[in-house]
Amino acid sequence: MTLSCQLQHKEIMSKDQLLQIRVSEAEKQSFAAAAELAGIPLSAWVRERLRLAAIRDLESAGQKVPFVKPLRLSENNG
Repeated sequence: MTLSCQLQHKEIMSKDQLLQIRVSEAEKQSFAAAAELAGIPLSAWVRERLRLAAIRDLESAGQKVPFVKPLRLSENNG
């Protein structure tokens, strides 16, 4: 079974890249059930989870996350 989802580039919001992964029937059914519980399409559920995993893994390795725009924190002295 092949499950397809698209990667999203946050700044551009363009979903033009296709990512294909192979999963078992049980995995796909479980992912679909979890997406339904979350109230979002399966591809959005998968993309969200992959994004969170990438952020966690890259940041823990001290690497930049290309699809996350850095937050600029400023001191408020007023």
